Amino acid sequence: MQNEHLRNIAIIAHVDHGKTTLVDEMLKQGGAYRENQEVVDRVMDSGDLERERGITILAKNTAIQYGDTKINIVDTPGHADFGGEVERVLKMVNGVILLVDAAEGPMPQTRFVLSRALELGHRVIVVVNKIDRPDQRVYEVIDEVLELLMDLDATSEQLDSPMLFCSGRNGTASCSPTVQGTDLKPLFDTILEYIPAPEANVDEPFQMLVSSIDYNEFVGRIAIGRIERGTLRQNQEIAVCNYHDPEAVLRKAKATAIYEFDGLGRKTVTEAFAGNIIAMSGIPDVTIGDTICVPDTVEALPFVKISAPTLEMTFSVNDS
Repeated sequence: MQNEHLRNIAIIAHVDHGKTTLVDEMLKQGGAYRENQEVVDRVMDSGDLERERGITILAKNTAIQYGDTKINIVDTPGHADFGGEVERVLKMVNGVILLVDAAEGPMPQTRFVLSRALELGHRVIVVVNKIDRPDQRVYEVIDEVLELLMDLDATSEQLDSPMLFCSGRNGTASCSPTVQGTDLKPLFDTILEYIPAPEANVDEPFQMLVSSIDYNEFVGRIAIGRIERGTLRQNQEIAVCNYHDPEAVLRKAKATAIYEFDGLGRKTVTEAFAGNIIAMSGIPDVTIGDTICVPDTVEALPFVKISAPTLEMTFSVNDS
């Protein structure tokens, strides 16, 4: 069974091709801001180091409501040094938006992140961004993207990926390079039409792979991941295991709080269902790669093992 009112997507690209700026506009047009609310550019780059360097270091989660569908969005790093971060979060989503600069075209990190998405069988929406640049070369970039897809052994369906033409800075998208867009509606519509809804096997025992960790001084470590199956309820007893450390003692805990992503913040919910990307607190020593499940059905999920000093950094998001 699929949850047709939910989509999980990641935005992938080479560094400085405009991912975070596009997410800014998606949030604005998706109703994440109140009327007259002050808006900060590159709002998803919440860390001091990220703002100082102007790059995304850690993946960030957000969500918008488009019609009756919730779209969970993961803004990923584009710099090669943080490629492992991209690999892990790709397992949380069902499709990707591949952003390519209309002047620079596909770059080395474009190839890396796209290859990972194709290996996972994800559907791809190609977005040629910054079409308002005076040095744009849209038609050559289209050919370069198609050549890259063929070079990476994309399936026939992936080769037939929809292609949009955007100006993230202006918040516009269109289905043709000769047509000037007025808003991001074409992008939202393409996400709903082309990206599959996540599987929602709510009747099976609860299971979730921890793909990211956040920290809050009030509740401690917060596990972030997609619920693979089942339903999680507040104060439910849970068990924690790890696929790569099967000899470790099974840890038991309680889901003291469950959060869904809602615009720039999080909202507390009493239960969450399969397919959704959530955050939860209640496990003091939870780490990336842990599997959270019910105590009577312990089954660990494999994950991408990486070692990078940047992964020790955490950025808090205010809960709402």
